Amino acid sequence: MHKIKKSFILWLILMACCDKLLLLDFRGMSFLFDIKYIDRFRNYLTNERNAPTNTVSSYIRDITQFARHLWKGENGDFESVTSDEVKRYFSDLQNTGRSPATISRSISSIKAFYKHMSDDGFKGENPVIGVPIAPIQKKQPYILTNAEIESLLDQPDESTLKGCRDKAMFETLYATGLRVSEIISLDLNDVNLVTGLIVCRNGKARTIPIYNEAIRAISRYLTNSRPSMAVTGEVSLFVNTGGGRMTRQGFWKILKSYLDKAQISEEVTPQTLRHSFAAHLLENGADVRSLQKMLGHSDISSTQAYAKVIGQQLKDVYRKAHPRA
Repeated sequence: MHKIKKSFILWLILMACCDKLLLLDFRGMSFLFDIKYIDRFRNYLTNERNAPTNTVSSYIRDITQFARHLWKGENGDFESVTSDEVKRYFSDLQNTGRSPATISRSISSIKAFYKHMSDDGFKGENPVIGVPIAPIQKKQPYILTNAEIESLLDQPDESTLKGCRDKAMFETLYATGLRVSEIISLDLNDVNLVTGLIVCRNGKARTIPIYNEAIRAISRYLTNSRPSMAVTGEVSLFVNTGGGRMTRQGFWKILKSYLDKAQISEEVTPQTLRHSFAAHLLENGADVRSLQKMLGHSDISSTQAYAKVIGQQLKDVYRKAHPRA
């Protein structure tokens, strides 16, 4: 018995090291089954849906938090949970001050999880069916003006190694509308400067054209900067000062420093450049379907949201400028 207990503890440690075990609480066999379901869901999101890394992390984080709640209560596993238990869980989230957006996302994650469980052979009832999702008051995304974009893109000093790299990164981001996770995942062979195309393989695979200034900026970076920055054998397009692949945190830190230099006081994130890319294309006549493909949206309603933002901005301009408005 002692040997079995030691073996089980060793198994737990190995699972934790493999990032399979996200929870330390357990109840007998339900613990094993829950880990199995979570792992299968992760594989489904990654390999079948090709979901971006951040999306997978958000889903798994929501499901893991839900599992913790279940293991503390009477229904200790995914198979025996009831709709009332789900409602109590979301009530607990509200009572702990979670935002409506966070709660709504958790509901969506758990619904997707049980939908996958059903498709994967689970015969029980989906306890999330019928649980209402509270409407979310979404904050309208901030769209950088053309002048702000130009000011930001003019900040990097291309006579320096880092400035040359930063100029290429920002031009690429604004030229393609890629997510930060996608742009830092680009490899050298994903860029074709002759055809002016970039292939995004992280998340929803797609090919996106880039404008001439972005091509010139990337070319200068590859010629003048990257050879001196990248370690031998590094395949990533954009590297950090250590010579390895750029990280999300590193990209955000770099962007923030240039926002300060450009004196852009609005709350701007890397996602703001993606929003601005989409809004500016629509303003200049791009059709929604083409934009949907470039952004990698599975649902066109996500792309249509940018048209609503532009429409609202035009209304605001009209009300302020028209003498009879």
